[in-house]
Amino acid sequence: MSEPSIFTRIRNGEIPSEIIAETENTFAIRDIAPKAPVHLLVIPKTQEYRNVVELAAGDPELMAEMVGLANSLAAEHADGDFRLIFNTGPNAGQTVFHVHAHVLAGGLEEASLGA
Repeated sequence: MSEPSIFTRIRNGEIPSEIIAETENTFAIRDIAPKAPVHLLVIPKTQEYRNVVELAAGDPELMAEMVGLANSLAAEHADGDFRLIFNTGPNAGQTVFHVHAHVLAGGLEEASLGA
């Protein structure tokens, strides 16, 4: 069995972080290095899936639950509009190999996609 990811350790209370929302199978925290006025992470409680491709193939219902939580967070913390980003692989910026979604909101423009 692999070592617990940083997200599993946060969920288990081993690393301090405020869980700002939770569903049966997911939870959300604030990103520690925000790239937008609102930058939250939606994370499955299982670390079974390393990236969104594995998640979509293995558990589309869990993926839908993540998107639903992202939508709720955007409604609560922004104006309801949001950008949802899954980094897949190190060359795409993925540093934690426990699938998670970045929820970005707050005055974003199309030109900021490369940021």
